[in-house]
Amino acid sequence: MTIAHLPAHAGPPDDVPPYAPWAGKEGEVLAEAAVAGRRAAKWIRSLPGPPAPGPVGAWLARELPRAVESAMASLDPAARDRMGPDGRIIDGTGGVDVGTISVLAVVPCVLSEATWLTPDQHVRLLAVASAVTGTVRLLADDPGTAITHGVARMCATLDHAARPDGPEWHCDSNMRSN
Repeated sequence: MTIAHLPAHAGPPDDVPPYAPWAGKEGEVLAEAAVAGRRAAKWIRSLPGPPAPGPVGAWLARELPRAVESAMASLDPAARDRMGPDGRIIDGTGGVDVGTISVLAVVPCVLSEATWLTPDQHVRLLAVASAVTGTVRLLADDPGTAITHGVARMCATLDHAARPDGPEWHCDSNMRSN
């Protein structure tokens, strides 16, 4: 392996600008993420409600789409993982508050009670929650990589999962694995 030493900066040490490989692209990528979040929230709100009103139906109609929209609009590369004064890693939030992440984290538990939704809708809701939480974590872990290509890829996944015209998955009950 070859090690190339870079020349020292000519100015004072505090005059060195932070290295940002995403300069010029950050605003565009974050704006597109917010739009993707709004599209996904709109799809969630368009899902059919339960046959009888209940807490799970209300949660799916209000809390989940609000969390998806809020998380994707709140993304912030400055809220990244960092080293604390004691030398320990402090997990970044990617700009998203703990309450919003908590709503997204319970999607797998809530879906077991959303029996009126199809298996396809369940899978797509899981994919939406995963894409949003994955985008947040990716941005907190490595904002440079996230901005240059990761967030756009996660938005494409989010759009695919929340597509309004997606084909439904049907289970053939006669075909079972032993």
